[in-house]
Amino acid sequence: MNEQKDSEAVGRCLRGETDAFEEIILRYQKPVMNLAYRIVHDLEDARDVAQSVFVKAFAALPSYDSRYKFFSWLYRIAINESLNYADKRSRRTNPADVWGSAPPDPAEETVHAELRRRIETALKQLAPRQRALLALSLDGLSYKEIGRTLGCSEVKVKSKLFAARHKLRGILAAGGGVRP
Repeated sequence: MNEQKDSEAVGRCLRGETDAFEEIILRYQKPVMNLAYRIVHDLEDARDVAQSVFVKAFAALPSYDSRYKFFSWLYRIAINESLNYADKRSRRTNPADVWGSAPPDPAEETVHAELRRRIETALKQLAPRQRALLALSLDGLSYKEIGRTLGCSEVKVKSKLFAARHKLRGILAAGGGVRP
């Protein structure tokens, strides 16, 4: 993510150029949607969460501290919104494919589809906060960035991420075919 572009867009927004926020939305709508989906496990709910994230981010823009990455600040809002939504809603639908495209070979496609289904099913058994940790890790954030985003220490992130991965492995292993 481009910190300088974020900083410029935020500055323009704070000076009254509200159209500059559209750049931010376009830059981050996909990562925010993916994160929200990984936590709420429903595409329509994820869209609602993402919309709420950007509305709240725009309203809170004056409180943004430019010493930190804008992306981390926005992700913190996205995590909070997603977790709040997940806590309020208990319904879940079949997940869409957020893990990437399937290989073109039909035999491999079947194997990969089954693996994705098993992973999605296993992820649903984790607590929303564990799913959030895994989602941030999958999105390439460092332990330090995850800690800043979640408001906890790097050591705590490592510990909780280890526990989430261990639990996910255990769930997958219990289903057969995946080594713990």
